[in-house]
Amino acid sequence: MKKILITGGAGFLGSHLCKYLVNKKNFVICLDNLHTGNIKNIKNLKNNKNFKFVKKDILEKINLKIDEIYHLACPASPKNYQEDPVRTIKTNVLGTINMLDLAKKNKAKILLASTSEIYGEPMVHPQTENYWGNVNPIGNRSCYDEGKRCAETLFFDYYRQYKLKIKVVRIFNTYGPNMNVDDGRVVSNFVNQALKNKSIMVCGNGKQTRSFCYVDDLIIALYKMMNSKNSIKGPINIGNPDEFSIIDLAKKIVKMCKSSSIINFESLPLDDPTRRKPNIKKAKRFLGWQPKTNINEGLKKTINYFSKINL
Repeated sequence: MKKILITGGAGFLGSHLCKYLVNKKNFVICLDNLHTGNIKNIKNLKNNKNFKFVKKDILEKINLKIDEIYHLACPASPKNYQEDPVRTIKTNVLGTINMLDLAKKNKAKILLASTSEIYGEPMVHPQTENYWGNVNPIGNRSCYDEGKRCAETLFFDYYRQYKLKIKVVRIFNTYGPNMNVDDGRVVSNFVNQALKNKSIMVCGNGKQTRSFCYVDDLIIALYKMMNSKNSIKGPINIGNPDEFSIIDLAKKIVKMCKSSSIINFESLPLDDPTRRKPNIKKAKRFLGWQPKTNINEGLKKTINYFSKINL
């Protein structure tokens, strides 16, 4: 039985990964400081003998015996990571060093949940892994964007210098149950506004695009990446290549929620990318993975989740 550490394990993605790996008969240690994670996300695992929750910040050194690390810890929505930008970049840099050192000590395999944000305002569309990006290094999003870029650098330097077994994935927009109601991400925002018949607030003119991957598909990709051959280090894009404009997403959610919400517009945040779509040829080739959940099916499950917690 593998002993697996998941940093950020009580968060949106981490909680789904915890459940998935416990069901795969692994012993899972969920490490989270609960800054943006929620203990309710893992309550169903609380009494499972193959699960352990540790409340701790990855900025602190930790000594554990583990076989694998899924390194997910970091606020992922602009609202959360801009709240304390210095802490965000420390998490991405110093926290990542702590996890890499732990992996090195245990001779463990370690996976980094990087992000499509490292591409910035892309000059290449769709984005491929060999594109170096167009990121503002001094903008109010750079604590996250540049933090993740530095985390990728650290991973590959630890591989080159210490022969560490690394895996790097770049995650595109993901949605589904366990998202925080107030995390500021577009799907959770729109769904909760629509369920309450409040105005749907669309940034800019709504013509900017995103590609939305349902969480269950993403978790399978993380598992496949971790269990791929050691020669497959990445980075590999993980996301759904179906591209939607934000205004079309808003209209779809209003319709699916049978809502009376009207759509209003507000200013586009600084450095908010206008287009985002992954090229997933590498994921298909090296992992045999592509998303299976279409937007209607995924939104239905997400709306059902938020309907229950908003009762």
